[in-house]
Amino acid sequence: MSLHPHVSTVPTLADPALIEALQSIVTPHLSDNLDRLSGIRGLTPHHDGTKLVGTAFTVRCRPGDNLYVYQALTLIRHGHVLVLEGGGHLDNALIGELIKLYAQQRGCAGFVVDGAIRDVEAFASDSMPCYARGAVHRGPYKHGPGALNVPVSVGGQVVNPGDIVVGDADGLVTFSQTEAEPLIAAARASARKEVGIMEEIATGAHHQRWLDAVLSAQGLDYGRESA
Repeated sequence: MSLHPHVSTVPTLADPALIEALQSIVTPHLSDNLDRLSGIRGLTPHHDGTKLVGTAFTVRCRPGDNLYVYQALTLIRHGHVLVLEGGGHLDNALIGELIKLYAQQRGCAGFVVDGAIRDVEAFASDSMPCYARGAVHRGPYKHGPGALNVPVSVGGQVVNPGDIVVGDADGLVTFSQTEAEPLIAAARASARKEVGIMEEIATGAHHQRWLDAVLSAQGLDYGRESA
């Protein structure tokens, strides 16, 4: 058995047209059309609210150790998202301001960190998307082991290298590039449906078709309007 750390092929970047299309699609519409089962949970944004859309470059880290993040920085291409499996460890930060600055120079699209970050103010005032489980002042170790571009587990979601990552104020979803086109179409249909519901709500009518459809499907009826 090889004792050498695993470093696999750099993931192929998603089609720029898909990345552009996803800029205008919110994560709830993507999540709803992934059977409401997929998605990263427990991570929060630490940046100015800029949307995250990019291609996953995955890094499996020993909790509290970022040696392989350093190697990943030398390999990423413009549009990659660094997705770090850190075991949810919050005792030592995996990334900070210096890594953020270098990653930006390399064209990194953002960070997804199942672990801690530090230099929080530097992230908070920046448009570089960064989602993390928490923050701590203590820095990381740099001994390994680790692996690059292998399937990782982040916030309850398995993320594969090359998956598309989308993040906004509601959270993070990931999916394969082959799913992207039909998912975009379905999410746009969800958006159109919601616009119709909003228009019906705006009429002020007590009886609403969208609400009746849900209630009647479960054998429930409308309540009476109060006098």
